[in-house]
Amino acid sequence: MTTKKKLAPASPWVELRTTTKDWDAADPAVLTTMATQLHLIRAFEESVLDLAGQKLINGPAHSSIGQEGGAVGSILPLTVADQINGSHRGHHQFLAKALTAVQPDGFDMTAGFSDTVREVLSRSLSEICGLAAGYCGGRGGSMHLQWKEIGAMGTNAIVGGAVPFAAGFAWSDRHAGTDAVSVTYFGDGAMNIGSVLESLNLASAWSLPVCFFVENNQYAVSTTVEEATGEPRLSARALGFNIPSWRVDGMDPLAVHLAMEEALAHMRAGKGPTMIEADVYRYFHQNGPFPGSAFGYRDRDEEASWRGRDPLEAIGGHLIRRGIAGADEIADLRARCKAIMSSVCDDLLEPDPDRKGQQRFRLDLWPDPGAIDEGIRGDLSELDGARYLEADQVTGAKTSVRFVDAVAEVMSRRMAEDERIVVLGEDVHKLSGGPRGATKGLKEAYPDRVLGTPISEAAFSGLAGGMALDGRYRPVIELMYADFVWVAADQLFNQIGKARHMFGGHHSMPLVMRIKVGTRTGYGSQHSMDPAGVMASSAGWRIVAPSTPHDYVGAMNAALQCEDPVAVLEHDADLYRAEGEVPEGDLDYLLPVGSAAVRRTGEAVTVLTYLSMVAPSVEAAEMSGVDAEVIDLRWLDMASVDWATIEQSITKTNRVMIVEQGSRQTSYGALLADEIQRRYFDWLDAPVARVSGSESSPSISKVLEEAALANADDVAAGLTRLAFDTEGAD
Repeated sequence: MTTKKKLAPASPWVELRTTTKDWDAADPAVLTTMATQLHLIRAFEESVLDLAGQKLINGPAHSSIGQEGGAVGSILPLTVADQINGSHRGHHQFLAKALTAVQPDGFDMTAGFSDTVREVLSRSLSEICGLAAGYCGGRGGSMHLQWKEIGAMGTNAIVGGAVPFAAGFAWSDRHAGTDAVSVTYFGDGAMNIGSVLESLNLASAWSLPVCFFVENNQYAVSTTVEEATGEPRLSARALGFNIPSWRVDGMDPLAVHLAMEEALAHMRAGKGPTMIEADVYRYFHQNGPFPGSAFGYRDRDEEASWRGRDPLEAIGGHLIRRGIAGADEIADLRARCKAIMSSVCDDLLEPDPDRKGQQRFRLDLWPDPGAIDEGIRGDLSELDGARYLEADQVTGAKTSVRFVDAVAEVMSRRMAEDERIVVLGEDVHKLSGGPRGATKGLKEAYPDRVLGTPISEAAFSGLAGGMALDGRYRPVIELMYADFVWVAADQLFNQIGKARHMFGGHHSMPLVMRIKVGTRTGYGSQHSMDPAGVMASSAGWRIVAPSTPHDYVGAMNAALQCEDPVAVLEHDADLYRAEGEVPEGDLDYLLPVGSAAVRRTGEAVTVLTYLSMVAPSVEAAEMSGVDAEVIDLRWLDMASVDWATIEQSITKTNRVMIVEQGSRQTSYGALLADEIQRRYFDWLDAPVARVSGSESSPSISKVLEEAALANADDVAAGLTRLAFDTEGAD
C-alpha cells in the first residue's frame, strides 16, 4: 500500500496587507515623501500622455498611471548603491529612483520643488521624447531609461529581457562585500519567459541578493493572467526555486513599502533572493492615452473599480485622517505637480508653423543625426600604450604549446594579475578544466572567480552582461558550443550588444565570450555552427578568431583590456589539439585590434579566411599552383576588419576569394563579400568568389559531416576556377 506525505515549501510565501494601525505607525516623513513622489509621477505621466495624444512622441508611450504605488513604495527604502532595472513600462520606477536619489532626505509636501527635481523631470521627459537633453541622449526613449550613477541601470523593451542583468548586479554587490541589492521589475507577461525562470533558479542556487518584483497589472497587452497561466498568483512561482515571496496590494504603497523592507532585511543579511508580487492596474491601454475598455478587452465597471482604489487617493485619505495634511494641502500639491510639468513641457515646445494651432518640439533640442553611430562601441583608447607583438617579431626563445593549453595559461596569467576577471560557464569548474581542458587549473587557483553554471545560457550570459554593465568585474563567458548563441540570443544581441549605444553610448561593456566551434567533432547539426556570420551581423560586438597559439594569447589579452564585448572564436577539432610556438615565458603581449596577418604572399588571388581554414587555404595555394595571397583576417567584426591590408592585396591581385568552413546559410563571407564589392568594385576583375560549407548543417555520419564542410580540396578548386576562368565562376 502506498503512503503519501504532504510536502511543504522550503521558503515562506505570505500575503501582506496593511491595517489602520500600520498607517498610524508609519513615519509622517515617509508618508509625505510617498505622497509627493506619487503626485509628481502622476503629473509626469499625464504630460506624457498629453504629448502622445498630440502625436509628438515617436513610438509607444507606456503609461504607468495607476501603478505608481508599487514603484514608490518599493524604491523609497533603497539607497543609491542599490540598483534597479525594469521593463518597457518603467517611467514610474525610473522617476522614483531618481527622485529618491536627488532628495534622499525626503519631500516636504508643502515646499516648492528644487532645481534638481525639475532637472530630473525635464531630462526624463526629454528622453521619452527623443531629445538630446535626455539621460540617454534621446536614443532610449520611453522604453530605455538609464541613469547609471544613481543605480537606475536601464529599462528594457524586451519582455523579461532585463531580469538576468539584475542577477549580475547582485553578484557584483555580493562579491564586492557590500550589502547592496538589486531589484528587477517586470510584469505578469514576463513571468512565463524562459530567461526569467532561469534567472530565478540561478539567483537561488548562488544565493544572490536580488529582488524579483512582479508588477501584476492583470493584462499582458490584452491577455489576462488567468488565460496565460494555470496559477494566477504569480508569486507562487518563487516557491519552486526556494525563494521567499510576498504578495501585496500594489495600490497600497505602504503595504509595498513594508514588504520591501522585509525583503531587504532578508537580502542584506546574505540570505539570498526574494520575490514581491504587487497587484496593480494600468488605467490605460498597453500604450497611449486611451483606456483598455476602448479596445474591448476590459469593461468600464472593472476600470472604475480599480480607479476607486487609486494609490494617490489612498495615501491622501490617511494623511488627512492622521492630521498630517489637509485636503487643501493635498489639492495644492496636485496643482504644483501639474504646474511644474506644464512648465517643463513649455520649455520643450514651440508653435508648429506647418500645423496651425499645433505645437512641435523646439528644433534646437533634437540630437545630431550625424552622431547616430557614435557609441556603438568604444574608441579603443583603453589600449593606448599596449605592447603588441606579432609572431615574426619575437626575437627571444620560443616554446611549443598545444592551442588548448595556451587558452588556459593566458587566462590564468590574466586572472592572477586582475582580480576583476570572472570566468563562468557550464562545467568550467570541473573535469580538469571543462570538457576540453580550456579552463584547466583555474578553479583551484581562483575558486571564487570560476563559476560553474547551470545549463542556462540565457541566464548566465545575461548575468555576465549585468556584471559588465555594473563595471566592477570583467566576466568571461564560455559557450560550450557555438550553436548555443541561439539559446542566449536575446541576451547576446538585444541586451549585451546594444546596451552601450541604446543607453547613450556613455558606458562601457567589458565582457569576453569564448565560443567553441564544434565542426568535425561528430556532434551533428546542433553543435557544429560557425557563429562568425551571426555575430558580425549584430552591432556592438567585436569578434576575433585566432588561428595560432601565439595569436590566441595576444587576442585574449587584447579582449580582456577592451571595453567592448568581444567574442573569441575557438575551434575544437581543428585547432585545440594543434601545436604552435609562443614566446617563452611571455604571456603579456597583445594582438593589435583590427590587424590581419598575411600567411602567404602572392600575386594572383587574394584569399580571405580565418580560424580553422587558414592552414587549409595555404595548403590549397600550394596544391593548386595558383599564386594566392592568403590573409588570416583574425578580427571579423566590420569595425575591426583590417581594410588596409585587404586593400593593399586586392589592388595587387584584382581577385578575391573568401574561404570559410561552415554553412553557407549563416555565412560570414556573404557579409564580407558585400562590403568588399562596395569598397573595391573598380579594382576587381571578377566577382568575389566564396568557398564555404554546404547549405545543410553537418550531420552525425562521418562522411556526411565531411561533405558538409569546406576543406583544402574545395579551396584549391575554387582558386583554379577564379584564377583561370575569366568570368570568375563561384
